[in-house]
Amino acid sequence: MNKNITSIFIKTIFTLLASTFLFACSQQALKFNNVDITGSKAFGKDFSLIDHHGQQRQLGDFKGKLVVMFFGYTQCPDVCPTTMTEMQGVMSLLGKDASRVQVVFVTVDPDRDTQKLLSEYVPSFDERFLGMRPASAADLEKVTKDFKVFYSKVPGKSPTSYTIDHTAGSYVFDTNGTLRLFLKHQQGPKPIAEDLAKLLK
Repeated sequence: MNKNITSIFIKTIFTLLASTFLFACSQQALKFNNVDITGSKAFGKDFSLIDHHGQQRQLGDFKGKLVVMFFGYTQCPDVCPTTMTEMQGVMSLLGKDASRVQVVFVTVDPDRDTQKLLSEYVPSFDERFLGMRPASAADLEKVTKDFKVFYSKVPGKSPTSYTIDHTAGSYVFDTNGTLRLFLKHQQGPKPIAEDLAKLLK
């Protein structure tokens, strides 16, 4: 092996080692407080829902932003308002980077959660938040099945006073539309803000 080839070989090996080291460091840096589901094929990769302005929305509409997707309903007595308040706190902690985050509240109760009700409820936590509803029962079944979301009606004293047991947690898509995290319920804004800040870098 002549000197030139040896020199090129050494430089190539050095470059590969350096790249591997940098990749390993970047992987180590991305340790999250929440559940990393990057690369999982078990969950949905997109959605098609109607927002509280009456517009049809897909994930691609928010490219360049993180999307935090939560399933709930407006008459939820505890989990939903707690989560929305938590996300309100997250946006505050993110400061100017909050403009790069889209919070999406997907109702599992479209019978009661009309477009008008969602337009009043969801932005009351933060005017940037979007309420979304499926156009039909079939669409609700599809999106909840895609994202492994459990929901079940619990009868109340009247036909319209039921509650709904449902999955407590949120999904986070990165700025390229890749599903990255499952956010645990009731952890406070700080751990979530830290994770979102990492994904925004």
